[in-house]
Amino acid sequence: MIRLRSLLFPPPPSTRASVGLLILRAVAGGAMVSHGWGKIQDPLHWMDKAASPPPAVFQLLAAIAEFFGGMGLIVGALTVVASFGVLSTMVVAINTHLGKSDPFGRWELALLYLTIAGLLIATGPGAFSIDALLQRRAAAAGVPAPTAG
Repeated sequence: MIRLRSLLFPPPPSTRASVGLLILRAVAGGAMVSHGWGKIQDPLHWMDKAASPPPAVFQLLAAIAEFFGGMGLIVGALTVVASFGVLSTMVVAINTHLGKSDPFGRWELALLYLTIAGLLIATGPGAFSIDALLQRRAAAAGVPAPTAG
């Protein structure tokens, strides 16, 4: 149980690094919410005009990952889970855009979001997050803290 908790809620880094992670989460999360806003308006059919749209369930998962995952990143709640959703969606986005004729197309932005999501999976959200607040409360209640690594 402690191992799963340490994967989902890694111990926060230094204060300086936590400030950097807060800024990164706020900017990337805000952008994800913005990208997901139109999708969450019609989550099962937002890609229906594409040449061969993906099944509705995949459209729904992408809308959820971008909109609600972005919100999770902003506040630092379930950050690893939210980041995994964003990372998975960006893998598909990169694959979709790589075949286009524009060599500097939309795949670059998707790669940037994928990289940020990977970083947040590896480091966690930092000390200024809901995840860290819940960890502090658990520690105060005597629940063993997750260990790094």
